[in-house]
Amino acid sequence: MDRCDPTHPTRHPRKETMMSFGLSRGREQDFDGYGLLREDLPPIADGDWDPRSLFEHRDRPFELEIGSGKGTFLVQQSELQADTNFLGIEWAGEFFRYAADRIRRRNLPNVRMLHDDASEVVSHRLPDGCCHVVHLYFSDPWPKTRHHKRRVMQDATMRAFHRVIAPEGELRLVTDHDDLWAWYEDHAARHADLFAREDFERPESAGEGEVVGTNFERKFRREGRPFHAMTLRRRERPLGRP
Repeated sequence: MDRCDPTHPTRHPRKETMMSFGLSRGREQDFDGYGLLREDLPPIADGDWDPRSLFEHRDRPFELEIGSGKGTFLVQQSELQADTNFLGIEWAGEFFRYAADRIRRRNLPNVRMLHDDASEVVSHRLPDGCCHVVHLYFSDPWPKTRHHKRRVMQDATMRAFHRVIAPEGELRLVTDHDDLWAWYEDHAARHADLFAREDFERPESAGEGEVVGTNFERKFRREGRPFHAMTLRRRERPLGRP
């Protein structure tokens, strides 16, 4: 029985009224059936956790978004890709609750949210080849040098992305931060044996003049910031290996 199933014995209603960040504006937020907390997942010792088990149609293509914020990309794109299942992972609790409640109110059967550390989930929980696409849009740049180790993109996570993304699948990257972009370019070059770099193609849900159409992008566009984007396509096997 799935833990996202409302009849699962560990399930309980998740309704909260929050005021911080001004997101909920005092409105009751209910993410029951659409949002999972870290404690809802099985113990790591039990082995891989397959997020495709959250959905009725488990055989459909599966895409993962890291750092979903308010869930704008997931809401917009999932309605255009009704035959694809999406999971968004968000570490900030207020944004997780807002996004999961938003998805519930839209009654989107092919979207779920998880409140957890995405790097840990990708590195230690997901099964091999489960993701068709991983979306990483406007990730926290952690600009101070001593904090660079907190960035999602690391050598270890590049290897983890290669493991969990299906052959010919995609890692899609967008940022407004010049130093983080240089970091992405450096990692893409160092791991060219794992991923082939390609031009980024805007998702169908992006509005006119938008790269992706997230809340962060719209905010940064008003501030006049430039955007950088690339797609890394997973090689079927690392270059130089039989």
